[in-house]
Amino acid sequence: MAEDLATLIKTGLKTRFIGREIIYLPSVTSTMDAARDEALNGAAEGTVIIAGEQTAGRGRLKRRWLAPEGNISLSIVLHPDTKNLPYLIMIASLAVVKSIKRTAGAAGQIKWPNDVLIDGKKVCGILIENEMRGNNVAYSVMGIGINVSLKVNDYNEIAQTATSLFADRIVLIRALLEEFDVLYQKLPDGNVIYKDWRNNLVTLGKKVKATWGKQIIEGVAENVDEDGALIIRGEDGTLTKVVAGDVTLQ
Repeated sequence: MAEDLATLIKTGLKTRFIGREIIYLPSVTSTMDAARDEALNGAAEGTVIIAGEQTAGRGRLKRRWLAPEGNISLSIVLHPDTKNLPYLIMIASLAVVKSIKRTAGAAGQIKWPNDVLIDGKKVCGILIENEMRGNNVAYSVMGIGINVSLKVNDYNEIAQTATSLFADRIVLIRALLEEFDVLYQKLPDGNVIYKDWRNNLVTLGKKVKATWGKQIIEGVAENVDEDGALIIRGEDGTLTKVVAGDVTLQ
């Protein structure tokens, strides 16, 4: 069955290298962990780990990520240049937006730094983990989780904030890998990726509350720079650059 599902995804897959090797695991603690193991064992760039279900999926800031059977939970092994690291989260979120539009006809929007929303509710979370060796990237693992056929009202912790797609899971995964492949091949020229990502951000122009560590800032999300940092103008007019953290739309 595992081989059949991987074969179904690969059938008609139009990519240069993303998804040329697909490993399907019916049940796994986390595709991130499985992909990291594959990377350490020399997996080729573009290798994809897909789970039937995750029993211990995780999101940013060590949060739990619900990933029951039927959801899309996958991780991609990459070997990027260090200078291209800021663009990876842009590529992943854009690939999700484009594949959702293409297969489900839904208009997704990107919430800085790593969520995709539909009608203001979260449908996708993205996580990236990099392994550095000196100044070089040994490997990166890009995790993408998309709610598909998920009854969000069955889960109190996400009932008010999440939504789900009702789409063909295989078709959506195939489209996601194709869109990711196209965007990734545009590197090292990341400017076109940055502009496309910026244009799809729902965060800009909105009042936000940003938290990182023990620091909190409230203001208007005015811009993002090409490294992916969010620039917030506080009530006193001061500009603050937020490189990482949690942002809530006010």
